[in-house]
Amino acid sequence: MKEIIVMSDSHGLVHEIAEICNRHEADFIFHCGDSELSREEKVLQNITTVEGNCDQFDQFNQDEIVVVEGVRFLITHGHLYNVKQQLSTLSYRASELESDVVCFGHSHVVYAEQDNEHVYINPGSIRIPRSPAYPTYVVLTLDNDQQLTWSLWSVDGEKVTSKVFEL
Repeated sequence: MKEIIVMSDSHGLVHEIAEICNRHEADFIFHCGDSELSREEKVLQNITTVEGNCDQFDQFNQDEIVVVEGVRFLITHGHLYNVKQQLSTLSYRASELESDVVCFGHSHVVYAEQDNEHVYINPGSIRIPRSPAYPTYVVLTLDNDQQLTWSLWSVDGEKVTSKVFEL
């Protein structure tokens, strides 16, 4: 079983990122952009981080692929794929990269759904939340049967809700 923390849109926060990482014993940590931190920032050293529209250019890659137990995760911010309006462009990119799970941010709105090809995860924002109205992040648990459990957490450390996806 592997545990993955997914966060996004921290917009300069450092203490909160460290607190989230210390709260869980995650095998992987993904930051879906708009950290507004330097690549050299200590808190980001063990985090797969992508570039968001508010990040300084050329600090991070636009997209990252991470394979966990044979499951391909695409980590991106989403601004280049117009995720505030629709997910079709992001879906095309995920198919092109043969991704199973797509982790993205940008909208500051929590989202967790599955279509015939992909699971889409947006953890919301840990700094400027839109929906829900409190800061959030996600913990994913991938078990040996390729079952993905999605859990929404408040930055204060309270587990809010969860659901299960079959990969």
